[in-house]
Amino acid sequence: MRAIRAASAALLSAAAVVVVAPTALAGEEDPDITSFGFSVTPEKVAPGGTVTLTSDGCEVPSVTVTAGVFDTVTLEEGRPGRATVDLDAKAGAQYEITFDCKGERGTTTLTIAQGGTGGKTTGHDNGMQPGAHKGVKAGYGTAAASGAESEGLGVTEVVTGVLLIAGALGAAVVLTRRRGGGRA
Repeated sequence: MRAIRAASAALLSAAAVVVVAPTALAGEEDPDITSFGFSVTPEKVAPGGTVTLTSDGCEVPSVTVTAGVFDTVTLEEGRPGRATVDLDAKAGAQYEITFDCKGERGTTTLTIAQGGTGGKTTGHDNGMQPGAHKGVKAGYGTAAASGAESEGLGVTEVVTGVLLIAGALGAAVVLTRRRGGGRA
C-alpha cells in the first residue's frame, strides 16, 4: 500500500509540474528567437565596408533594419539588401542590428574590424563564420495551424490538461480501491 501512496504522490507532483511549468514560462520569450529569420553577412566588417542583410518568413511585404552604424534599410520579402557601414565606426566596437517585422523585433550583432578592407572581410577568407540565420519561433500545433499568434498555452489547453490529469488520477483511485479492497 505504501508503494501505491508513493506512486500517487509522485504522479500528483508530476501533474503539478506539467500544468504549472508551461504557464509560468509562457510569458518569458527569448529575444533571439523570432517568427521570422534574419541575418547580417559578414558579422565582422571594416569601417566603410558593406554588409548584406537578409530576412525571410515575415508575413508583411517589408522588414525594416536599423542600426547605429548605417542608415535604415527596408528589405522587401525574399530580397536581400545592402548597407554601407559608416566610415567613422569605431574598430572593435559591436553594434546591435534590429530587424522589425510588423512590430516583432529581432536583433543580432555586427562587429567592426580593424583596418579599411572596404567591406571585403567575409566569413570565408579569414576563418570567421558568416552571419548566423536566426531560428523560427516554435509554437503550439493549434496556433500554428490556424495562423494565430501564440503566446503560450491558452485557457482551453490548460483546462483540457487539468481534466485529463484529474481523470487519470480518478481512474487510478478506483482501480486501487478495487484491487486493495478499499483499505487505507
